Amino acid sequence: MTARRVAYQGEPGSNSHMVCKHHYPDWHTVPCASFEEVFAVVENGEAELAVIPIDNSIAGRVADIHHFLPTSDLYIIGEHFLRIQFNLMAPPGATLDTIKAVHSHVHALGQCRRVIRKHDLVPVIAGDTAGAAREVAEADDTTQAAIAPPLAAEIYGLHILARDVEDEEHNTTRFVVLSPEFVQAPRDEGPVVTSFVFNVRNLPAALYKALGGFATNGINMTKLESYMLGGHFAATQFLAEVDGHPEDPGLKSALEELAFFTTDVKILGVYPADPFRAD
Repeated sequence: MTARRVAYQGEPGSNSHMVCKHHYPDWHTVPCASFEEVFAVVENGEAELAVIPIDNSIAGRVADIHHFLPTSDLYIIGEHFLRIQFNLMAPPGATLDTIKAVHSHVHALGQCRRVIRKHDLVPVIAGDTAGAAREVAEADDTTQAAIAPPLAAEIYGLHILARDVEDEEHNTTRFVVLSPEFVQAPRDEGPVVTSFVFNVRNLPAALYKALGGFATNGINMTKLESYMLGGHFAATQFLAEVDGHPEDPGLKSALEELAFFTTDVKILGVYPADPFRAD
């Protein structure tokens, strides 16, 4: 049988690649240059699933994803949390004394400021952490280093000069699994998360009224983020996530009440909550 395929943004050795390898070890991984390409690859049938980052405990939301999700034909069918570990790596022969510059994604550089300051390194922005590691390996210059996940050092033959150089120990990224099929998690088989987007009517207190049903029905809302639509400040879309299943009486009533004060509600996914949420 042909191996199933899971797409991700980045190069081999990236955090997204690590999540794919861990949760889909028998699948063929499909690296993509951009998030837009990831969505296209799955929508076109070139891959069955996609794994993409959606939130980071330090950097916050991954903005591009929230713009793609509402308009795509993909659904969230799962989530995974990854404790982010960054290593400082360089070509063989390099030491902490020889390196002068460090390459990585802008977010990774921002999450590893201490080691950069400690060794007085010049930060160089790259498009991807694993891509930065590849470029440093290809340059084979002992003055150049990269900040990237541990897997990147293994793939590109780099020497690790310092491990776990991220500033915060709680640095964690949440990834979601996307599918062209709407696969709804069953009720009563463990905690469930429901993700959805909605547009409020342009009326006074519309958001307050729209969310009232979640409060009165005892629904825990874990995420609420707003976005402007089409450049119009009066048109706002919200992405929300709640604990529970749409078939649960409380959430069902809350969603019915939400419909009275919105112009559109789209369920993005009903999926098992990752055990990390209970920690």
